[in-house]
Amino acid sequence: MAGWDTSNPRGRRAPGDPAEQSAAFRNLCRSSPWKWHSLRFEYLDRPLAAETGPAETAPAPDLVRAWLRRPGALRLETADGLVLQSTTGINDSRDVFYVRSTRKTWLLPPQLVTPVYDDRGLVRRRPEAAYGEPGFGNGRFAAALDPVELAGNAPVPLEFPNSNAVELGPITEVIHEGRPALEATVTPNPGYRPSDPGAPLCRPGRTLVRIDAGTGVCVASHWLDGGREGNGPEEYGHWLRILAVDEYMLDDLFLAESMNLTDVRRHISWELPAG
Repeated sequence: MAGWDTSNPRGRRAPGDPAEQSAAFRNLCRSSPWKWHSLRFEYLDRPLAAETGPAETAPAPDLVRAWLRRPGALRLETADGLVLQSTTGINDSRDVFYVRSTRKTWLLPPQLVTPVYDDRGLVRRRPEAAYGEPGFGNGRFAAALDPVELAGNAPVPLEFPNSNAVELGPITEVIHEGRPALEATVTPNPGYRPSDPGAPLCRPGRTLVRIDAGTGVCVASHWLDGGREGNGPEEYGHWLRILAVDEYMLDDLFLAESMNLTDVRRHISWELPAG
């Protein structure tokens, strides 16, 4: 994937001993729901969804621009400005007659519950909440926005080797598209459970991943062992460029039809009755 060598130089290794580095990396992967409310970014997926789907599927855009406001509001455009997806129903509510038999329906958004933090202000243990990000194309899009699948909801017992979701290689501080990030080579363990088994953040073997230090978003993944077994694409992963964090976003941005808000820059004419 373009950008791994020249435009994003690797820096020094993250401070602290390896155990502290690994704990901080995993806690950062758990922290995304509490680090931002809205995100504007560009997203590039490899391989494209159309390359692995039916032949009659329309070609997928090479790059999409996204506006995301939690919970559940997403707008996607191509690089040329063509709207691909715009959420509706973001103001849906539940009245007193809304009844479901499962308690999961009534879970609060993660921003309304308090996790267990570590000394760095990162999430060590995630509470039960209504997690989930809007998706596009495949499950890797949503998983990149909240990469908890790389860490699990809480630390695992130290007496059980290889019980983490993934094993971490050396952790390095890097600059990704102008923002600080942590980079590591990860290898999935048998207990790795991706949110979308068909599009995991890391595949069997080694995958190079980057986690944005400010948002906890997985901004890049690159499968390093692609094509060695002869049963997978040589280029697999994604690239995400964060453009803005916690911008104010109106509902009108996410609706299929405009709310017809008044443009105060235009002259408003008043028709007076005759006489």
